[in-house]
Amino acid sequence: MDNNHRNRNVDKDFSIGEMLLRVLITSIVVAIAAYFTPGFTIDGIWSLLLAAVVIGVLDYLIQRFTGIDASPFGRGVTGFLVAAIILYVTKFIVPGFNISIWGAIIGALVIGIIDAIIPGREAM
Repeated sequence: MDNNHRNRNVDKDFSIGEMLLRVLITSIVVAIAAYFTPGFTIDGIWSLLLAAVVIGVLDYLIQRFTGIDASPFGRGVTGFLVAAIILYVTKFIVPGFNISIWGAIIGALVIGIIDAIIPGREAM
């Protein structure tokens, strides 16, 4: 029993660490996308980190309820459009996260390119 309890704690710690790593990676990817995308700005590190959390939560909810994975590449047009919508909706939730409709579309394209370069799970 004691060993099982210990294993559950290790799994919980791993998932928290994994979650923090995903937020960090998403933050970096979104910051790069904002840098290269016209009509896409982020006012500070806290807005960036909060946006990464919101993007992760929106991606999780969409995937959970619809089964659509919101990675811009590898999931076709649907994944691309969902990624652009997630970026655009984040604008209404996170103060200091400013993006136009075209910025969201171009940003989803830039994120898709970055996802193709960075190995492992997609940022979105």
